[in-house]
Amino acid sequence: MSEREVMQYDVVIVGAGPAGLSCAIRLKQLKPEASVCVIEKASAVGAQILSGAVIEPAPLDELLPGWREAPPPVCVPARRDDFRLLTRTRAWSLPTPPQMHNHGNFIVSLSAMCAWMASQAEALGVEIFPGFAAAETLVDESGRVIGVRIGDMGVAKDGRHKDSYTQGIDLHAHLTILAEGARGHLTKRLIRRFDLDAGCDAQTWSVGIKELWQLRAGVAEPGLIVHTIGWPLDRATYGGSFLYHLDQDRVALGVVVGLDYKDPLFQPWEAFQQWKHHPYIRPLLEGGSILSAGARAIVTGGYQALPKVEMPGAMLIGDTAGLLNVPKIKGTHQAMRSGMLAAEHYAETGRAEGWNAKLRGSTVMDELYRVRNIKPAFKRGLWAGLANAGFETVLGGASPWTLRTRPDYAQMQRVDAYGPPERGWVERTLPPRDRLQGVYYASTAHEEDQPVHLKVADPSICVERCAQEYQNPCTRFCPAAVYEIVQEASGKRLQINSANCVHCKTCDIKDPYQIIDWVTPEGGSGPNYQNL
Repeated sequence: MSEREVMQYDVVIVGAGPAGLSCAIRLKQLKPEASVCVIEKASAVGAQILSGAVIEPAPLDELLPGWREAPPPVCVPARRDDFRLLTRTRAWSLPTPPQMHNHGNFIVSLSAMCAWMASQAEALGVEIFPGFAAAETLVDESGRVIGVRIGDMGVAKDGRHKDSYTQGIDLHAHLTILAEGARGHLTKRLIRRFDLDAGCDAQTWSVGIKELWQLRAGVAEPGLIVHTIGWPLDRATYGGSFLYHLDQDRVALGVVVGLDYKDPLFQPWEAFQQWKHHPYIRPLLEGGSILSAGARAIVTGGYQALPKVEMPGAMLIGDTAGLLNVPKIKGTHQAMRSGMLAAEHYAETGRAEGWNAKLRGSTVMDELYRVRNIKPAFKRGLWAGLANAGFETVLGGASPWTLRTRPDYAQMQRVDAYGPPERGWVERTLPPRDRLQGVYYASTAHEEDQPVHLKVADPSICVERCAQEYQNPCTRFCPAAVYEIVQEASGKRLQINSANCVHCKTCDIKDPYQIIDWVTPEGGSGPNYQNL
């Protein structure tokens, strides 16, 4: 092996999402002379960004004051909120919770918005490299993070170097900023290495599954924001759905399910498809077609699960840190704000030390503290959760307690100890017909002959212990049909269809034995979302 090429920067940012790009832009605004590099594992900026998304514009107003004169390509002012409780056949109108009022906000495609932000960053001199996956962090002998290593390209499944082999380079930096999004694979390792989660609760997650539809002419109401709770989820399962009306008769819709659900036989992707067939939703979609689809993990642990966000030479920002405001169903403004604050901290101090205190003393943390008890209370059921949400809202988060969280993987019950509820699910006729067709709409592409990026520590557990205790929930919770249990003459085996993967990280989070480790595949691999 030849010695790796090294490139030196003042700051390297891993991830071209709203947090990473906001940080890069703010850094160049404050320190034009600083060399700033952003690396992104997707083939293009925005290609693996997925969110609802309704955004609060205040951070964008501060970061790019003239943005409204030339907004992102998908940007619709919020005009009306509608909040519904669904039963199997009815949609009961409820008062919209205060946190979900969207007057003054905008419905956007976050993937398109990030591509638009990248152009703003490049105009300031930020170097952005899509298609380059950070495979590992670099740590010197003193224990300081000094940068990241780009993964090698052109490696076969068996480890052989193909004709296309290209050795990854090392990016060295005075400061490395992790903005990988939810369940970043580098962040997960750094949290463990530096014990960043000592003294905080277990992080919790949800999985969000989304589609973008083209409706019949004249059907959409641009600016209408619909949220629902209830069916098809049972009262013990946290989650809800959204339906955002865009321009050009397009609508973004999806379901979010807490990964702390108990039922080992539950299927989040199927729940989304059932929701689309509700009498309140289906008439809107009939005659329409899917333009794009995808899924991602959403970090929901909030205030009590926030790890320490600094270590020698590196910082965590955005969803990597876990800054989503769950009751608002919004995290973009928090991600952008944290990225801007991180840039300001570095511009003032020139180091990572002190970032943890700065973030925790900011409005970002104040927002998380005020809603810290809302999501955990839903573990007691839908009605108890709603009642507590009202109570916490009235008090503004001033209750003298903080509810605790537990790991999502520990919540799943064994099949012999849990009776699945009667869900009232129906026969489906709307597309997609199955998860594989959903993968098609995600435009997922992986080079088939590359190392499998879903590492299972002990596959025998899957075909023996897990089959008996949980009936292999990975075959159901994965929204892309990555995992299969295959019967062969010699017995059963786990088959990993890694080419299907949409990089949602659900398996890494929900696996009850914690033996699945999601690592980044070859740069440029994965979904290529269009306006999600």
